[in-house]
Amino acid sequence: MSPVLIAVIGSGVLLALYGLVYLPSHSQDPLFYVCMVFSFTSVIDAIIALEEDGYIEGFMEFYMREGEPYLRTAYGIMICYWDGVVHYGIYLAMIAAMAKRKNYRNLGLYWIGSLMMSLLVLLTGSVVGKYGSEIRPAFLLNFPYLLIPIWAAVKIFNLPKTSSLIMANKVSEEQSKNLFRRPLDMGLMGFLLFALAFTVFRGLVVLDCTADTCFDYVYQQEPYLRDPVAYPKVQMLVYLFYCLPFFCLCMYGLLAPGCSWMPDWALVFAGAIAQAQFSHIGSSFHPRTPYPYRTPEGAWWPFLLSNMAYAVGPQLLAYRCLLSPGFFSLAVPQGSEKKLQ
Repeated sequence: MSPVLIAVIGSGVLLALYGLVYLPSHSQDPLFYVCMVFSFTSVIDAIIALEEDGYIEGFMEFYMREGEPYLRTAYGIMICYWDGVVHYGIYLAMIAAMAKRKNYRNLGLYWIGSLMMSLLVLLTGSVVGKYGSEIRPAFLLNFPYLLIPIWAAVKIFNLPKTSSLIMANKVSEEQSKNLFRRPLDMGLMGFLLFALAFTVFRGLVVLDCTADTCFDYVYQQEPYLRDPVAYPKVQMLVYLFYCLPFFCLCMYGLLAPGCSWMPDWALVFAGAIAQAQFSHIGSSFHPRTPYPYRTPEGAWWPFLLSNMAYAVGPQLLAYRCLLSPGFFSLAVPQGSEKKLQ
């Protein structure tokens, strides 16, 4: 057996032992068992990705042929890697937090965004793309993974926040600063302006805009957007209809103090965009993507720089919201002795 496969399966066994040994028997958190089950599916996804890339063989061939053939695409392999590594790590961290009675709200919000983004693009792209005629009954197995995270999102949003107590005078001090006195926020505003333009532009590209700039871009810079698997097109439309309004709201949130919703949703969208950009960038270079749709060698650096900036910006925004949440706390009268959480 391949050492890689042994390591992957061994990690799943260790996780099971960890849960059985360290979980208090009186725990009533049902999300623990969801994480346990999802962690094993993450191990399966890791095996799928490793087998499709040729590192191991002979384990998932029948399922890939008769169950979910669309996972053999570059995008399918990339989301399997993400699920087998990043989501698996998040499940481990959340299980450890639950076992130690610690708050896992921030991790959970990041996971919800990441998982929902991957499922939204995968399910929609599989139906409308070239694999739409090859949908098997196994496709229905994805729907519990869509419904359970919705339930988990409601539960996680209702958990108490983990931010430290902030004195009212500190909140007032933070909220009295205009944008020009907050250099980090000015930089984030610059990213948001870039993200707005980039999102709109790529949305127009996949909507077959006839402008010369769009035509040149899709053929010379990012031909993966033309791939008939439809995943990149669906991804750009999700950005256009969901991320674009969020970027606009974030610009407002950085200008107007007291937007208490922003830290939570910044985490959700940070997870969503991290997953989406990892899958999109990886698929643009992956050998499973037909050569005419791969990023041309001469466009590597512009493509990587723009897409990496698009991925990193939301992470910095989420970090800023967690690092100094006073600006986003509900406004209080100056000199109040109340403490805000």
